[in-house]
Amino acid sequence: MSSLEVRSLSVQYGGGRHRLVAVDRVDLDVPPASVVGVVGESGSGKSTLARAIVGLVPTSGGSIRIDGDELGRLGTAERRARSRRVQMIFQDPYGSLNPRMTVGDTLSEAVRARERMASDSRRHEVAELLDLVALDQRYLRALPRELSGGQRQRVAIARALAVRPDLLIADEVTSALDASVTGAILNLLRELRERLGVSILFISHNLAVVRYVSDVVGVMYLGRLVECAPTDQLVSQPQHPYTKALLDAVPTVGGARAVASAVLDEEAADPHAPPSGCHFHPRCPVGPMVHPDRSVCVTEDPWTGAADREHRAACHFARTTAGLGGVPR
Repeated sequence: MSSLEVRSLSVQYGGGRHRLVAVDRVDLDVPPASVVGVVGESGSGKSTLARAIVGLVPTSGGSIRIDGDELGRLGTAERRARSRRVQMIFQDPYGSLNPRMTVGDTLSEAVRARERMASDSRRHEVAELLDLVALDQRYLRALPRELSGGQRQRVAIARALAVRPDLLIADEVTSALDASVTGAILNLLRELRERLGVSILFISHNLAVVRYVSDVVGVMYLGRLVECAPTDQLVSQPQHPYTKALLDAVPTVGGARAVASAVLDEEAADPHAPPSGCHFHPRCPVGPMVHPDRSVCVTEDPWTGAADREHRAACHFARTTAGLGGVPR
């Protein structure tokens, strides 16, 4: 089993006035056999973070370590071998599966990419992969278009497992599925963690979904990780106003709370020209818009000094009664 360590990771597109920092100095750990969730609104940088970890987008700063070895310092062959232990499951399985290949051929090709073996052994391995994701053997001859969305996602998960990874990165894997199928896929991921000891980095815009599967949750906003804590702590004692707003927006019997809508309905800042200091301060219900004397929110980055805490929150007033009192719960 492997551990993943992301340190000060940044991803930048363009330059000058068109410069966009999609991921801004993110620190994140995924210990062995754990599920770490990352949640945030569209455009927060969470999917870019996932793609940077697997090498699909170039990074502009920071490091990615697997078992303590920094990928950027490894030779090509060793880097490829280490990277293979991290596999990504995409949001759209129909787009990521070859429409002309049967399920059996897709999984057989993935097994062959891991190691050469006799055809009988490969067929046995493919059958085991289908069992792992609870698909009947009759689907071996099926094409992607003949499967439901949930079945295609199970095939995509099986393909990722074919190379026997230590870490799965699940990027919005339930966003296109209905509620009942979403529940089944989430339960499958939890079972795989228990059975195989695989770690999972789970990316979603849905905090309720992330909460269900994750041991630790990180919250992203405009490219920054603004809060990170064990799931129970983050849900019961959120320390960042943005996290509080996301929690209040989770539907309840009576619907979402009005205060959350008021915060989240405010348009986020232009990511090409993010606010100084705390990126959230223009929308913050406890920051300088409410308390003008809190100019520190505008001038200073609140993440400084928070990185070593178990419950990290990029808010200057996260641990003060006055600051927390500004966000009703």
